[in-house]
Amino acid sequence: MVYLVINNNYFVFLFFLVFVVLLSSFLFFLSYFLVSDENFFEKVSAYECGFEPFEDTRVKFDVRFYLVGILFLVFDIEVMFLYPWVICFNSLDLFSFISMFFFLLILVIGFLYEWQKGALDWS
Repeated sequence: MVYLVINNNYFVFLFFLVFVVLLSSFLFFLSYFLVSDENFFEKVSAYECGFEPFEDTRVKFDVRFYLVGILFLVFDIEVMFLYPWVICFNSLDLFSFISMFFFLLILVIGFLYEWQKGALDWS
C-alpha cells in the first residue's frame, strides 16, 4: 500500500509543494533575524544612476521610454512561445511547423514595421 502511494504522481507534486512552502517560509523568517536595521549613508543614498538627482522626482518621462519598454515586453513574450515549440520539435507534425512559421513571419513583419516607423530609434 505504501509503495503505491509513493509512486503516485500526485504524491511527488504534494511533496515538492510542501517542500517549497516550508523552505520559502524558513528563508523568509530567517531574513528577519540576520538583517540589521542600521541605516548608513550607502544604504539610503540614490542608487539608480550612481549620482544624486538634479531635479524633482516627479519629472515626466518621454513617451518613447514607455514605448520601447512595451515593445520589449511584447517581443520578449512572443519569443517565449518558441521554447515549448523547440522542446517538442522532433515530435511535431507539418501543421505545427507551418503554424510556427506563420507566427514567426508575423513577428518579423511587426518588428520591421516598428523599425520603419522609428519606434526603436532613440534620438
